[in-house]
Amino acid sequence: MIQGMLKVLRLSLNPKVVSYEELAKLFFETHDPAQVNRQGSDIGEQYRSEIFFFNNEQKITAEKLIKILKDKGYRVATKVTKATMFWNAEKYHQDYYNKTDDKPYCHAYTKRF
Repeated sequence: MIQGMLKVLRLSLNPKVVSYEELAKLFFETHDPAQVNRQGSDIGEQYRSEIFFFNNEQKITAEKLIKILKDKGYRVATKVTKATMFWNAEKYHQDYYNKTDDKPYCHAYTKRF
């Protein structure tokens, strides 16, 4: 593994349709933010729970949601980090849901907010 390479999703959003906070809440509700360096059966630093922010407003929102979760008694291992370089994944990593018949194996919705 190349140091610093992670499996992440980069989203472009239209704030007239969905807010950053709504997407961040969905992030926390569709994976296990308490797991360290893993998601489901995938193990390794590249599977850690992390939010990469592009501006201070996004950072504040992510940190606010983490605080809400912790105040509710959840353990949160999610890191909040300034976004830097982003590379597209190889073709075989693209279109995950289409390639798995829309059946994710490590993501399940859990209402937390």
